[in-house]
Amino acid sequence: MDSAAADTRTTLPPLHRLPVSPARPPHPTTLPDGTPAWLVTRYHDVRQALGDPRITRADLHDVGTAGATADVAANPASLFNQDGPAHRRLRGTVQRAFTPRAIAGWQPWVAAAVQQAVDALVTAGPPADLVTAFARPVPFAVTTRLMGLDGDGPDSLDEARLQRWTLALLAQGDGEGQDGAGNATAADHAEALAEYGAFTTELIQRRRREPGDDLVSRLVRAADQDGGIPEESLVYLTAGLTASGNESVAGALGNALVYLLGERADHWPRLADPDTAERTAERLLHFIPLGDDEATIRRATAPVELGGTTIPADAVVAISLGSANRDPAVYPEGLDAALDLPLAAPTLAFSAGPHYCIGAWRVRLEMRESLHRLATALPGLRLTTPVADLAWQLGGTTRSPARIPVGW
Repeated sequence: MDSAAADTRTTLPPLHRLPVSPARPPHPTTLPDGTPAWLVTRYHDVRQALGDPRITRADLHDVGTAGATADVAANPASLFNQDGPAHRRLRGTVQRAFTPRAIAGWQPWVAAAVQQAVDALVTAGPPADLVTAFARPVPFAVTTRLMGLDGDGPDSLDEARLQRWTLALLAQGDGEGQDGAGNATAADHAEALAEYGAFTTELIQRRRREPGDDLVSRLVRAADQDGGIPEESLVYLTAGLTASGNESVAGALGNALVYLLGERADHWPRLADPDTAERTAERLLHFIPLGDDEATIRRATAPVELGGTTIPADAVVAISLGSANRDPAVYPEGLDAALDLPLAAPTLAFSAGPHYCIGAWRVRLEMRESLHRLATALPGLRLTTPVADLAWQLGGTTRSPARIPVGW
């Protein structure tokens, strides 16, 4: 990835070592932009809040952002920012595209894409950077095939272009032009978002004329059959699925590899067992968040009692998924317990309720296959740079290592 496209720092702790707010009853807090809010941190309180229709995301596009924010969190057309009938209609469109049969059919070529990246890494030999040689190529290959953007046709998409658009959609900007480190900022993001929107609009139109078996065709077909999906929402949904699926997997995989190779090297060879890899992947997705701030912002449309505390109507509610996933009353063993230990309760890493992550199946599948196949091929994989010296790519919704230098 072009270094000018990423904001990196070398003095930050790895994500799994960031402190989280302790799990305790809901209480008043202040968001980064100065907005008063109620902070919800305990597992059962968070789970209840995420499923309560009186706690909504709508009309909160600019709350808690302290200035510039990721477009995916600020755009009213985003699935993330809708609730009620509009959200159910759009969500239903996605669910009709992600049928169990379709997902089952995708699994073999997801595994093949992972194995291809593993084979390329082994053939090239050490030293290597696991970000550029593995953590990014795997989700890119899956994304482009899933969306029908691979090959040499007019819909083909190269990794550099998708990465630029993804940063614009998911990452924060800091003003006009570039910041002092030469990183892309708000003006660059606006241009990239315009390009991405135009590309996706044309893509949807072509899929209407010439449908295939890819996910975009499935989304267009489901939306047109429903008849109630605004075109802007369909464009944004398609762009968001392409970008966020790619970036979420790359970030989750990079952060997991940093933890495993940096602190749990003894466990690494055990991932050659597929069952161990599956349980380990689930625990890492649970305990390691994607970004520095795992709170999701909502508003109470009526008084709501959570864990014995009444949150008043019209109050802003900050729901901390990271705190809930480390609630010692539910997960007393913590991150550093045996990594093949099943979780004591379902993870909230992918949220819950109406806004449960629609791509959770994909993140789990790619993480499991990646850890299993990489450990099988390279049981002696090791970091060649201390974790404390790693640089990080920062953004509005994700944080991940910019490079992971390794040998074997």
